[in-house]
Amino acid sequence: MRGKAVSGKAILVLCLASFLAGSLITSRTWTSQSHNNNHPIVNHVTASNKLGEFDHKLRKLGEGKAEDIMGEVSKTHKAIQSLEKTISNLEMELAVSRMSSVGNGFTLQKPKSYSNHTLQKAFVVIGINTAFSSRKRRDSLRQTWMPTGEKLKKLEKEKGIVIRFVIGHSATTGGVLDKALDKEEAEHKDFLRLNHVEGYHQLSTKTRLYFSTAVSMWDAEFYVKVDDDVHLNLGMLATTLAEYRSKPRVYIGCMKSGPVLSEKGVKYHEPEYWKFGEDGNKYFRHATGQIYGISKDLAAYISINSPILHRYANEDVSLGSWLIGLEVEHVDDRSMCCGTPPDCEWKAQAGNICVASFDWSCSGVCKSVEKMKYVHNSCGEGDSSIWKSDF
Repeated sequence: MRGKAVSGKAILVLCLASFLAGSLITSRTWTSQSHNNNHPIVNHVTASNKLGEFDHKLRKLGEGKAEDIMGEVSKTHKAIQSLEKTISNLEMELAVSRMSSVGNGFTLQKPKSYSNHTLQKAFVVIGINTAFSSRKRRDSLRQTWMPTGEKLKKLEKEKGIVIRFVIGHSATTGGVLDKALDKEEAEHKDFLRLNHVEGYHQLSTKTRLYFSTAVSMWDAEFYVKVDDDVHLNLGMLATTLAEYRSKPRVYIGCMKSGPVLSEKGVKYHEPEYWKFGEDGNKYFRHATGQIYGISKDLAAYISINSPILHRYANEDVSLGSWLIGLEVEHVDDRSMCCGTPPDCEWKAQAGNICVASFDWSCSGVCKSVEKMKYVHNSCGEGDSSIWKSDF
């Protein structure tokens, strides 16, 4: 619509009139509130009373013993840590609620751990990475450090420690391999089956899917991945993780930064070596793949962002890349990569029991089927240790 142009003086007068009217209304509103709720005298008395109470508490604390003061400081520190973790959880839930979809055709599904139904609470979920050909390896663990049957159920119920062998399905679903695994699962009931086609070059995908699936089934404080040829002391693992339960985002393992191998045909070849700079460069720091653990928020992060997390050739590098740009505490714990006897045996005799033991030369316990029982007898914490552990 077109009309006559309004002069500058008219606009100025209109603005001044609006300002005066607004000031009058605001003044009356504040005056009314002052009479009803915020009388200056009342405010002064209330503030004085609060200051007096605070001063009294401060004087009382100052007159107390040093032990009392340190006790109060410790309580305050714990309260702050708890508050930080609560804020972190709320931030994660907020991110989940906001992140229903992103561009480029990706849809990020909300993990079941943040849905309305109640998940099974746990302290730690331990996923043992295994393959169809590793039946004897699995049995060697069941005969040593891994509880079975009713003891496995008791461990979950009383200690909140969930242990499962993690595996997908064969390329021909329902074939001989899958049927054999179905039979083993019916016997032991200690598997976590993934919607994933097994294959050595798919380990990064399997790792990503393991964390996403575990988060959707258990509400745990920590999620651990370990290979099926590694010896583990459950009591020491639980005690070690408990030290970091007040931290919101923790990534724990034996940190390393090995060379980026650009030559084709060699083991651990990295096809995307050019992303890491010139030839001879090393990877960023990341936990070695034999065993590592992450806290709840990081597992949820992986689950939420799963479709857009890049996968490198090596699964430990992939996990490290997903976390390197986040506000995460990297914990380098060398007790999680002890050698087999005599290394872990000497440490155990000195009172420094290892969390995990394996041979670097084999990326696990060499000839683990034959040797696992020997490592367990030499370096194990004792079968009763996990039940006595207080974490």
